[in-house]
Amino acid sequence: MSTAHLTIDLNAITANWRALGKISQVETAAVVKADAYGLDAGRVANHLAAQGARQFFVAVVEEGVALRRALGNGPVISVFAGHMAGDAQAIASANLTPIINSLDQMLRHVEALPGHPFGIQLDTGMNRLGMEPAEWSALRDIALAQKPTLIMSHLACSDEPDHPMNEAQRLSFEDMTEGLDVPRSLSATGGTLLGPDYHFDLIRPGIGLYGGLPFTDALPVVTLDIPVIQTRDVMTGETVGYSNAWTAQRPSRVATISAGYADGLIRAMGAKAILHAGDIAVPLIGRVSMDLMTVDITDLPETPESLQLIGKHQSVDAVAGFAGTIGYEILTNLGARYSRDWRT
Repeated sequence: MSTAHLTIDLNAITANWRALGKISQVETAAVVKADAYGLDAGRVANHLAAQGARQFFVAVVEEGVALRRALGNGPVISVFAGHMAGDAQAIASANLTPIINSLDQMLRHVEALPGHPFGIQLDTGMNRLGMEPAEWSALRDIALAQKPTLIMSHLACSDEPDHPMNEAQRLSFEDMTEGLDVPRSLSATGGTLLGPDYHFDLIRPGIGLYGGLPFTDALPVVTLDIPVIQTRDVMTGETVGYSNAWTAQRPSRVATISAGYADGLIRAMGAKAILHAGDIAVPLIGRVSMDLMTVDITDLPETPESLQLIGKHQSVDAVAGFAGTIGYEILTNLGARYSRDWRT
C-alpha cells in the first residue's frame, strides 16, 4: 500500500441513522451535502435508501442533480440554498425540492416552476439563511397558498444543550408556524438530542450519521490507515522536518508516513497528534508537510507497515481536537488521494 487507506462503514452510517430516528420517533432524513461529508453521497444515500430513508438534503442544486443520478426516482432531495438564478431547469429535470429562503427566491420559483414542490426556511435567530419574522409575516399567506411541502429552521447552538439560544429559537419557530398544516423540521443532529420538543415532524441529521459529535453514542464510521514509507535512526540532538521543528532528546527511530495537509490532515495538528500501531500510541513529531508526516516509533517492538490516525482508538473529533477544529472539517477534507473501501 503506497497511499493512505480510508475505510468507510456504510452499515455504521445506517445504524446511526436508525438510532437517531429511534430517539426522535419522527421521520428521519439524511443530510448528504458536501459529498456526504466527503464519504461519497451516492453510495451513502443508496445504502440509506435501501434501509428506508426517503428524504435527503444537499447544499446546492449541483449536488442535488448528482444525487438524483445516483439515487434514481423516488426519494425527495431538498436543496438548502433554495432556488438560485439559473437553477430552474436543473430543479425541474432532477425533481429537486428547493428550500426557499427569501421573497426573491419565492417569486423566482413560482414564476419559473409553478406547481413544483418547494420548502421554506425561516430564520429564528441564526441570521444565516431563511426568512426573518417580518418577511415571513408579509409573505406567509402567499407562500402557504402555493402549498409548501416543509417548513424548517436551523439551530445555532444545539451542540450546547444548556445554551438559552436553543429554547429561544424553538419558541420563535413555534410562534412563526403555529396552526399551519405543513410538516415542520427544526433539528439536525444536535437538536435531535435536545429532546422531543425539538423534533416536530422531521429531523435532519448530518454529522451524527458519520460518527461525529455531538452524537456521543454514534458508531464509528471512518478508519484511516497511513503507510510507512521509510524509517531512520535519529541521534540525540538531531532534528526532523521543516524548520527543525522537532529535536531528538534521545536516540530515536522515526517513521515517515504517506499523508499530509494535501490529504486534509490539517497542519495545525503537528506535534500534538498521536497515531496508533495496533494498541500502542505513538506521537506525531515535527511539521505536517504537504505529502508526509513523521512519527516517533522508538518505543514500538517492531516497525509497522502502517499507522492508524482515525479508528478504533480515536475518533474524527479527537483528531480534530489536535488541530483545534471540529470533526466536520476533518471529514469533509479527507483527501482524494486515499484509496477507499466502503464496507457493508
